[in-house]
Amino acid sequence: MSTYERPQAALLAKRLGERRHLIQVVAGPRQVGKTTLVQQAAARVARPVRYASADEPALRGSDWVRQQWELARDAALESPRRGAVLVLDEVQKLTGWSESVKRLWDEDTRAGLKLHVALLGSAPLLIQNGLTESLAGRFEIIHAGHWSFPEMQTAFRFTLEQYLYHGGYPGAAPLVRDPARWRRYLLDSLIDTTISRDVLLMSRVDKPALLRRLFELGCRYSGQILSYTKMLGQLQDAGNTTTLAHYLELLAGAGMITGLHKFAGDTARSRGSSPKLQVLNTALMTAQSGLSLAEARSDREYWGRLTESAVGAHLANAAAADECELFYWRDRNREVDFVVRVGKKLLAIEVKSGRAPSTQPGLDAFAEAFKPKRSLLVGGDGVALEDFLARPVSSWLR
Repeated sequence: MSTYERPQAALLAKRLGERRHLIQVVAGPRQVGKTTLVQQAAARVARPVRYASADEPALRGSDWVRQQWELARDAALESPRRGAVLVLDEVQKLTGWSESVKRLWDEDTRAGLKLHVALLGSAPLLIQNGLTESLAGRFEIIHAGHWSFPEMQTAFRFTLEQYLYHGGYPGAAPLVRDPARWRRYLLDSLIDTTISRDVLLMSRVDKPALLRRLFELGCRYSGQILSYTKMLGQLQDAGNTTTLAHYLELLAGAGMITGLHKFAGDTARSRGSSPKLQVLNTALMTAQSGLSLAEARSDREYWGRLTESAVGAHLANAAAADECELFYWRDRNREVDFVVRVGKKLLAIEVKSGRAPSTQPGLDAFAEAFKPKRSLLVGGDGVALEDFLARPVSSWLR
């Protein structure tokens, strides 16, 4: 594993170095290095760390939280000037965890104990299971999303082609020279584990087979607009569109695939639209395809969809971190691949993997209808794909 340190580690270290004030929630998908990030941050503040994970096949109860907390309190009492750090990983998997954390945190606050607490897990699952209810006003979130192209380039010397195909999973990066092993790691240790232990275990899913097939469909059709009715037809299931929309939200919360709404200038009309399927990490798409890097590169149509999906993943991860809102736009035969909204500012983006035509009717029509701050062509004769992926989304709206 690379010794690269993500920017979030410095932010977390700064917060852990402050006077005990708020619980730090480090939230993000599986296998993006949340535990390593906390370890790097704790090393910066030179405090003893108590790490415990609830990611076990048999879920533990609230008594387990108190046991871990007491051990961390002992460490804090032995180092009264520096205090200590307690890290609880996958805490949302514990029954009654939020009430236990609230009670213990409030006890330490009244006692003035320097015990800094970090909770690790998926933000939607944490929120669903009591973060905003029991712990309101006691926490702040640090988003640890999928790794960007500059991060994979710095940490693992990924080329642009490698990033498009292998995506942004640091744990899988050392395996890219062994394609079969890399693919099995993605399918078994990451995809199957995320679905079976993060989604199915934590949420009510009446049709688990449908959810799994929806994930596979999302990978296969990433970058394409599909109505829920058409999805049900593809999935050969007699379910309803409400169930399908809910399952898509669960997969988005786990950092796997999402469904982008159509931009309409009106929230209600946007949410009623057919979704544009989008993977949040292109490795999910390529691992499911079974194609090698050489085969994917030689398939012009597939590589074009992979390129657009990489741009979409870059934007969707920024949206997951609340840096922006993300949509697509279509009006009859005119379309814009992505529409980014930050406050009242709009950015329209069209992606081309080959040479682009001199005119962009979709961008022109959107500009006339909605007056975006900027219209951007990525790839082709526009902004180089490598340059676009190297910059934060917000920088294109300055």
